[in-house]
Amino acid sequence: MYSGTADPWDLAGRWYEQRKYALTLAALPRRRYRRAFEPGCSAGVLTRLLAERCDTVLATDRVPAAVAGAAARNRDLPQVETRVLTVPEEWPEGTFDLIVLSELLYYFDETTFHEIMARTVGSLEPGGTLVTTHWDHPVPEHRLTGTQLAPLLREMPGLVAGTEFHDPDFVLSLHHRPLADGSPPPSPARAEGLV
Repeated sequence: MYSGTADPWDLAGRWYEQRKYALTLAALPRRRYRRAFEPGCSAGVLTRLLAERCDTVLATDRVPAAVAGAAARNRDLPQVETRVLTVPEEWPEGTFDLIVLSELLYYFDETTFHEIMARTVGSLEPGGTLVTTHWDHPVPEHRLTGTQLAPLLREMPGLVAGTEFHDPDFVLSLHHRPLADGSPPPSPARAEGLV
């Protein structure tokens, strides 16, 4: 798919994608994140937007041409690292306070899905944010739709469910790793002392 273009889905040009990315960023409960991981980064369009809110972003894809395109799109951003990486077999070292699984989870069988989620939970820092967005229409290559994925994510051990937004075309879900005392991280209003 990447042989003729660096952006086969026109992620940079479609209003649908721009709106979805804006909603994804608006849903993030923190103004700033220390270290984000975005596997399946494709053309790196969302990567660039995440970089505005993150000290560092590790953007990966299993397709070398996609990584090359993402690297070119973000070459002026020193906080962005791009890397060829196949999840879940390969997983980065360290922990993250933000993990972004965008248009990714419905490609995997049940076993691989659970392995990816176990690795996600294991590398998400206490109080960290997991955001997922998934197309909500049937596609032959997709095992599930966004609506079908949502309850599986809500039941995932080690995560606390947060905001869930059902658009006519996609489902956006936020989950959090509990704090060390087992409580969920504070809401944005609570973090600013409004509640």
